Amino acid sequence: MVVSVFARRPVQLYALGMVLANVIGAFIVFGLIRFVLPLPIDYRDVLSARNYITFAAYLPVAVVIGFALGVRAAEPLFGWLDRGGEPHLREYRTALRLPIRQVAVNGTLWVAGVLVFVVVNGAAGGGRDLLVVIAIAVGLGGAATCAMGYVVAERTLRPIVAEVMVRGVPGRATAPGVTTRLLAMWGLSTVIPLLGSGLIALGSILHIVIRPGDDIAGAVLALSLISLAVGAGGMTLTAKSIADPVDQITTAMTRVEDGTYDVRVPVYDGSEVGRLQVGFNRMAATIGEREHVRELFGMHVGDAVAARALADEPTLGGEIRSVGVLFIDVVGSTALAQRLSPEEVVDLLNGFFDRVVQVAADHDGFVNKFQGDAALVIFGAPLPHPDAAGAAMRAARDLARLVPFGGRLDVGIGVTYGPCLAGNVGAAKRFEYTVIGDPVNEAARLSDAAKTTDARALASSDAVDAADPTEASEWDDDAELELRGRAGPTRTARPRTAP
Repeated sequence: MVVSVFARRPVQLYALGMVLANVIGAFIVFGLIRFVLPLPIDYRDVLSARNYITFAAYLPVAVVIGFALGVRAAEPLFGWLDRGGEPHLREYRTALRLPIRQVAVNGTLWVAGVLVFVVVNGAAGGGRDLLVVIAIAVGLGGAATCAMGYVVAERTLRPIVAEVMVRGVPGRATAPGVTTRLLAMWGLSTVIPLLGSGLIALGSILHIVIRPGDDIAGAVLALSLISLAVGAGGMTLTAKSIADPVDQITTAMTRVEDGTYDVRVPVYDGSEVGRLQVGFNRMAATIGEREHVRELFGMHVGDAVAARALADEPTLGGEIRSVGVLFIDVVGSTALAQRLSPEEVVDLLNGFFDRVVQVAADHDGFVNKFQGDAALVIFGAPLPHPDAAGAAMRAARDLARLVPFGGRLDVGIGVTYGPCLAGNVGAAKRFEYTVIGDPVNEAARLSDAAKTTDARALASSDAVDAADPTEASEWDDDAELELRGRAGPTRTARPRTAP
């Protein structure tokens, strides 16, 4: 199991990082004892040979033991990586808390190191003063190792933690919070090194370890610089472990604002930061679903009606609006169905309706409904239009020119203008936005009449009179027609240029 797991790059980096952290900590101890800390002069010769041997012997042993303890601490996680599938609660906890467990492993090794060096130097005749100095040096090295180990574990294991977190973390499995993480790193990387400087100063005052006349300025300065360097490095890395995911979320939020709703951020933290990552992904998914519903809603009822419904609480009823009405109907749809296969008919009608929708949108119209092979287009509702009649007439001329599809399709187009009731019609829990009134019926009758003319489009005189003069000039008066269902004749106009 361990062999297969260590084939994964994050685990390799994690193991290498732990070894390097302990090696660096050991060299920190060597540097402190050899060059920084003030040692009792009587013990320099004793220290020199025996501690070098102890250092050379303990370091590889500590690395091996540390590696074994690290594998032991990560065993549940490694078992899941080898097994695959859904992780158990224990495996969740291991993934989230492994950096803290690594601190415990490193701390144990370095406490043992303190004991080893104290015993070795005590057996060699070292007095209390020397043992205190050795304990301080090894303790400072251990603190630096623990700080480095935590940061290395947290960063190298992110891809594996992400694999766990993407499955959703149980509420009982959490990593140390941001506050705990910052305070722990501050203590390990700043407080403990400064404590070393304080102990040296205290020793000088109380004449413990430091003898009267000993120069401690160099040692205090060196420890202060070490504290600044280690503290700055540790806090920077810890801050980045918090800032990196926040930056990722900020970037992702910008993409969501720009309309990219499928963006997700990797989840690799079990603290408040991880919950923020999970929360953002859920928010983005919810927004994406809502936008998808909005798009589907707009496809079914039109963008204008969808926007109106989403902006206001929809209610039954409506208001009287003066609207331009365009009704377009396919000529000979029965013969078309006999001549073509059902699939070909559907493809042809879809292409026809696609052009109707596009032309309506170009002139700020709203396709209210499709009725078999016909379409009803409204101008001036639900959104007001400064020239509803003229827009309907311009759209009619465009459709008469664009729709025939090279002679495969013929249409009749009727255009009218007048007051209609525009609003929601239906039941309290199921209704649709529609326009009801005489102009709608008149437009349907005019479309039937237009099928027998070469212009393929007819407009009522009411529409021509209400249209902008520029558009009205594009139409010529035509015959008065007796339309079915209407009491009197209807004066009509036709486009000046036939399609």
